[in-house]
Amino acid sequence: MSAADRRAALVAALTERHLEGVFVTTLVNVRYLTGFTGSNGALLVPTSGEPVFFTDGRYRDQAAIELPDVDHVIGRDLVGGAAHRMTSGRWAAETHTLSVDAHRSLTGRLDGVELVGADRVVESLREVKDDDEVDALTRACDISTRALEQLLEGPLVGRTERQVGRDLENRMLDLGAEAIAFETILATGDHTAVPHHHPTDRVLAQGDLLKIDFGARVDGYHADCTRTVVLGRADDWQREVYSAVRASQQAGVDLLRHGADVAASDVAARASLEASGWLDAFTTGLGHGVGLEIHEDPFIAASHAGKLSSRTVLTMEPGIYVPGRGGVRIEDTVLVTAGAPEVLTTMTKDLLEIG
Repeated sequence: MSAADRRAALVAALTERHLEGVFVTTLVNVRYLTGFTGSNGALLVPTSGEPVFFTDGRYRDQAAIELPDVDHVIGRDLVGGAAHRMTSGRWAAETHTLSVDAHRSLTGRLDGVELVGADRVVESLREVKDDDEVDALTRACDISTRALEQLLEGPLVGRTERQVGRDLENRMLDLGAEAIAFETILATGDHTAVPHHHPTDRVLAQGDLLKIDFGARVDGYHADCTRTVVLGRADDWQREVYSAVRASQQAGVDLLRHGADVAASDVAARASLEASGWLDAFTTGLGHGVGLEIHEDPFIAASHAGKLSSRTVLTMEPGIYVPGRGGVRIEDTVLVTAGAPEVLTTMTKDLLEIG
């Protein structure tokens, strides 16, 4: 789907809401609608007329290449440029990300305009991925899992968390990632009980759990994967916890299907952990959408009232975290389909005992 097609879908959504247009200031939404990859830009999308892109002089040439089909306004005052074109009627702005100062500046320049929140209208469109997006996500996941498979060939014991984490990141870059998707979470021993542990100089040792949460970025799209392995032979406690997490993760993945309640996978994954006696040790969210952002709509929670649509891409990442002892997380990036969910992070989820 082209950027023009995405803007057309946005115009249709705005028309249904009886809006004259929307001022898009969230950079990732600007990229989705235009292809612009710079660090300063905004887009005004009217329901009648042509869209206008605003940026400063640093991005004049880049905008000409990336957005050849959109009119450009070059200047420092992006808000003022948009306000000048919002002449009457009911317009939306991305108030969920717009700063208080920018909102005050925008409303202060409008005359005869009712300004309302955009209610994450672009984020809603971004939930369902097109072919190009699915392809980029698939490639990012493939690079990620291949890099981890290489890493686990060793050696690992005797190296520090930081060293192993950087090794994995370099392998993803060598395999074609444009960047890492986020700072790698690599933890060993009792550090694995910290869900978002930052790698340290702690040395990996025999008998440790090793938890790795990582991903590659390709064409702006993020992979997200977690695997937990044992360095050496697993003991009974490690096997029990791993088995409980794997069963919970599978229960959640099975319900990532078109038309299913978003909340259903949360209920199933938590019920599995409750049955195994480990629900109280699950202290994080269960999953989230992934795409141009590492965390994006929809978020999996029991409170979510919506239903899943085909071609939505989400993570499923239950975990058990026992302070002072250790933890296990298993996470996949999953494509929702009308039938069985398609797991894009295809690496095995068998408990690996790394010699």
